[in-house]
Amino acid sequence: MPDSRSLSPIVLSLYRIVIGFLMACHGASTLTEFPVKPAGHTLSPTTWPGGVAAALQLVFGVLVMIGLGTRLSAVVLSGTMAYAYFSVHQKHALLPMANGGEPAALFSWSFLAIAFVGAGPLAIDALLARSRPVGAAEARSLRRPTRANDAVPGVD
Repeated sequence: MPDSRSLSPIVLSLYRIVIGFLMACHGASTLTEFPVKPAGHTLSPTTWPGGVAAALQLVFGVLVMIGLGTRLSAVVLSGTMAYAYFSVHQKHALLPMANGGEPAALFSWSFLAIAFVGAGPLAIDALLARSRPVGAAEARSLRRPTRANDAVPGVD
């Protein structure tokens, strides 16, 4: 049975996939009524701020879900959710439980965590990093010094 250290990167990837999927579904339903009809009405992606936020949620949610440009996408979504919390929810009450802002707060902190820890191994970002050829300077820094002078840069 695998230990918890070997499962952690996979769990991180699954967490990112689920959070990105939920955000993409939220944005899609606001714009198109798919996969579910929103509580209100659909919005055009050019309507400020709700339609623009929904477009950002859909596009960047998909990017987070597939793991492409993950850190930047997560930062954008974290900021979007923080903006939603402070501009829509906080004026009703201070605490998220009282103002209906729990989803916005949870999404904001979830995306901030993803921005810090990265996408995990099950991501297009990770696939691209593995397929990138290692440059000569990177190769030198990765190999172990074989002579005393190899450890000092610029000394032959």
